[in-house]
Amino acid sequence: MSAAPQKSRLGRGLGGLIAAARPPAAPVPAAPPAAPAPAMPGYREIAVDQIEASPYQARRDIPADQLNELAESIRSEGLLQPVVVRQTGDKFQLIAGERRWRAFQQLQIKAIPARVVEASNASAAALGLIENLQRENLGPIEEALGYASLIRDFDLTQETAAERVGKGRATVANALRLLSLETEIQGYVGKGLLSPGHAKALLGLEASDQRLLLARRVIEEGLSVRATEKLAQAGKAAGGKARGPKRRGLPAADATAVDGIQRKLTSHLGARVAVLHTPKKGRIVIEYRGNEDLQRLLELLGVKE
Repeated sequence: MSAAPQKSRLGRGLGGLIAAARPPAAPVPAAPPAAPAPAMPGYREIAVDQIEASPYQARRDIPADQLNELAESIRSEGLLQPVVVRQTGDKFQLIAGERRWRAFQQLQIKAIPARVVEASNASAAALGLIENLQRENLGPIEEALGYASLIRDFDLTQETAAERVGKGRATVANALRLLSLETEIQGYVGKGLLSPGHAKALLGLEASDQRLLLARRVIEEGLSVRATEKLAQAGKAAGGKARGPKRRGLPAADATAVDGIQRKLTSHLGARVAVLHTPKKGRIVIEYRGNEDLQRLLELLGVKE
């Protein structure tokens, strides 16, 4: 063989020997694990069963369809906004977020993200009411009851209560007027059968029986707020009672009896009911608002799907 190839092989051999003779390179230390991001002050996860409902909660009812919709949203997207609580002994009391808390219970999730704050009873009540008002989840009667609770439980004036929740005093005063209406009429307003405008018009009548008769007529005939105001003004001026719907062809006693049945059905079902009666035949017409209201009525009537 020629010298050139031998030199080439020898060179490669020396390179290999030199590499083998070198001490092994010290291992490069791995980068330390990144420190977890510090939690935001006041935020933590709390066991769902360690949280209790607020005694100052203004909302009286959470519709099942809304709760189911929220639960499905949390299941698919997660919780976008933590609940707000305050610590009371070894438990936590809700300030804001009852629907979210109930949705977690429904989903059987063990812990819920929460913001823990320090708040007095009055502040907790005001914060809870503000949260509900901002989310527009409260009905007119629930809103009025919330204001009344602030004033009664914490010895506040209407003006101070209004300042606590960021409302004008007139707004609070007008809402509180609804609570001077009869329980039956408040129920109609709470169920959406009467609007706050209708309720305000009814307040123009001083006599309880006048207000009740006119409220029932408004529901039965679907009267507008303007028409209700005119009837209330006429009833107040005449000092008489608001008349019920005319029932032509019926004796007075029968018409009175049918009116009574119609009122009882309207009150029992929480829906506008018309009893169209003649001596030979008749119809009962029940109005409803959407699928959920129809389902509610079917359950009340004992109708199975």
